[in-house]
Amino acid sequence: MDAFMQAAIEEARLGLAEGGIPIGSVIVHRGQIIGRGHNRRVQRGSAILHGEMDAFENAGRQPASVYRESVLYTTLSPCAMCSGAILLYGIPKVIIGENQTFLGEEALLRSRGVQVEVVQDATCVALMRGFIANKPELWNEDIGVDKASH
Repeated sequence: MDAFMQAAIEEARLGLAEGGIPIGSVIVHRGQIIGRGHNRRVQRGSAILHGEMDAFENAGRQPASVYRESVLYTTLSPCAMCSGAILLYGIPKVIIGENQTFLGEEALLRSRGVQVEVVQDATCVALMRGFIANKPELWNEDIGVDKASH
């Protein structure tokens, strides 16, 4: 397995161990991880700290040129918020662990010229399927779905 996807999975496992949602992400520039993160909405009481957003936050301020040369790895297909950040900062390539449990804004990313690769990693799928089965209310909250609307 790609070492960078493995690092994103490690982040996802950290999130789960902390009582959060098992989604992890890393941002890679010229073969080095410059930002890593995991979903911390529960842990921090945050409205926005999805895995990708946490990785951006932990990368700190970067010049646009760095983002334009970076690859973002994420264990789960990115939602509209995270896809917006990817587009805003001009990340040219996103490698996604899986999109079976949640299909985010991959079509939007592709329509804006982002190279999107989905690897359908069994570990990523298993982490999310187990979490969704055990904590469906928390999962629905994370993706902005009201249980009553199902």
